Amino acid sequence: MSTDLGVSRQAGAPSLGRSLVIQARVIRALLLRELITRFGRRNLGLLWLVVEPMLFTLGVAALWTAVGASQGSNLPIVAFAITGYSSVLVWRNTVTHCVNAIHQNLNLLYHRNVRVLDVFAARILLEIAGATASFAVLSAIFVGVDAMASPDDLLKVLAGWLLLCWFGAALGLAVGAASAFNEIVTRIWAPVAYLLFPLSGAAFMVDALPRAGQQVVLLFPMVHGVEMVRDGFFGDSVRTHYDLGYMATFSLLLTLVGLLLLRVAGRRVEAQ
Repeated sequence: MSTDLGVSRQAGAPSLGRSLVIQARVIRALLLRELITRFGRRNLGLLWLVVEPMLFTLGVAALWTAVGASQGSNLPIVAFAITGYSSVLVWRNTVTHCVNAIHQNLNLLYHRNVRVLDVFAARILLEIAGATASFAVLSAIFVGVDAMASPDDLLKVLAGWLLLCWFGAALGLAVGAASAFNEIVTRIWAPVAYLLFPLSGAAFMVDALPRAGQQVVLLFPMVHGVEMVRDGFFGDSVRTHYDLGYMATFSLLLTLVGLLLLRVAGRRVEAQ
């Protein structure tokens, strides 16, 4: 399995098409490098990328079932956990692997074809692919054994999931780029992620909260994505609260901030 990043350039400025081909090859090589670095060369990396988030979600579902926890709805615990905790993995794992990404790949960034954005794109794609595959596989298994119902509106589920992926990618760009300027960002992300977890909408339905509580949690964009996914899955059996415009606007602004920070960070690397 080759991860060679050496893509030759023709004389003169390459065309847009050729530039895209070059960057696609670079990102592919970085993806393979990430898999090998994390999981070794036994070709089990891609499998574990999917199995790990599955185990997390199943573990939470089993724990909730064992203690008889209530989540503010009449949904089965398994269905509630899969639609909630899978979403946490999208933004939490993505940001976790973007933090300090520039420092960890500094030697590669001196290569003429590797840009800072390529490093982040590879890590973001890898985490989103793993979380998405885990969500899809778990949903298919439990729907297949009648442990949860088929989605009421699959397009709504997909739209909510895509918004969660966009938010996770945008947050990864912004926090990951910020970590290149100050190591404090790297140190505080873990506790911040733990603090965000109970506010993310994974462990509760917004409708079960008092009005004041609803207004607070709906300030967090990921809550809107989780509510939309659950609306798509469970339809009229749950009452959901979400604003697509708010979540999309928040993610767009966060994306722009992240790209701006990446541009500045990239220039700092080039100047070294």
